[in-house]
Amino acid sequence: MDSLFYYLTALILWTGLALKVPALRRHRHDHALRALCAVVLLAGISFTLSAPASVTTVNRLAGVPNIAAPLVYANVTAFSAACLIVIIYWRGGDPDRVGRIVRSWMIAYATVIACLWVLFALGDAPVERRVDLDTYYANTPYIGEMITLYLLAHLVAAITTTTLCWRWSRQVTGWTHKALVLLVLGWLCNAVFGVVKLAAVMGRWTGHHWDSLSSGFAPGVAAIAAALVTAGYALPLIGPRIETIILYTRLGPLFRLLVDPADRQQWVPLAWRSIGNTHLRLVHRQTGIRDGITRLGPHLDDRVREDACKRALSSGVSLPQAQAIGTAAMVAVAARAGAPDPPAPGCVPAALDADLADLTNLVRVSQAVRAPIVADAVRAGRKSQSQQQ
Repeated sequence: MDSLFYYLTALILWTGLALKVPALRRHRHDHALRALCAVVLLAGISFTLSAPASVTTVNRLAGVPNIAAPLVYANVTAFSAACLIVIIYWRGGDPDRVGRIVRSWMIAYATVIACLWVLFALGDAPVERRVDLDTYYANTPYIGEMITLYLLAHLVAAITTTTLCWRWSRQVTGWTHKALVLLVLGWLCNAVFGVVKLAAVMGRWTGHHWDSLSSGFAPGVAAIAAALVTAGYALPLIGPRIETIILYTRLGPLFRLLVDPADRQQWVPLAWRSIGNTHLRLVHRQTGIRDGITRLGPHLDDRVREDACKRALSSGVSLPQAQAIGTAAMVAVAARAGAPDPPAPGCVPAALDADLADLTNLVRVSQAVRAPIVADAVRAGRKSQSQQQ
């Protein structure tokens, strides 16, 4: 497979890592975050070193034929261990117990890495193989054992991580559940990668030539696995922020309706470059909307809400959407046209209580501001006000 494929995959992975560097600097003592960054870093290194062009360069620089092989195998083994450690940290529990488990896996995989180098040193692999070393040297003493050990260690990590993620995914919801589903799929692909590679090696043991499985099919599966695993580990970190930005944006119509342009600056004091402030921006926008509705209290007419709600229901929309349209119409008429015969000063209709308290309802009302029924209500309100004058 062309080296460009490997380098592009590594570039995508490292781009994701670059996005996490600021968080790593702020939370440098966060073990889970450090392990996550190690996962992405090692994945990118694995693809870079596995590229045929890189294999040739490493071998020539070191002056030892095929020394790139144990280097790649050791890096993939470290990647497998790091992925497993991230899941252990995520699940949490008693800190002492978590620490013991992490140390046990680290010792086990460090031992595997040491054995890989020892086996390579004991073996003899004089002919450089950039793509098919796994199958070419499958029957070579010590080198064959090195290849098998690497694949078995990778399979153990893949199966263990898949099992842990699957069990945990059945106990959680939200972004964590979505992330674990991605990780299950990603580690299943990693398991397929290991099985396919091992099958090609075992094929050589039995006199069969299934080299295309190892050098053609397996790298593609590994790239898919790397993308899924990286996305799975990153999703719980970026998912809530993306959701917050979406909510902030969807509250825009109601915010612009209720807050005067001259006063909006006090509700957006934070720079967009500061990703960590997305939640605070959302809270500010909600506060601006609630303050705006409170100021309109004397002009909110529940009759406008009821009429718009009935019209919406007659048009075939769902009850929650119709209620949102009714509330949006009441607020829009008060903000743009003024309601006739306002209730007592400071009185906000009870129908707004749930909309103000619940963010989902508030978003639904904001999206309903642009509904044609709301526009019709505003025009009717302006006409009624003009007639009264």
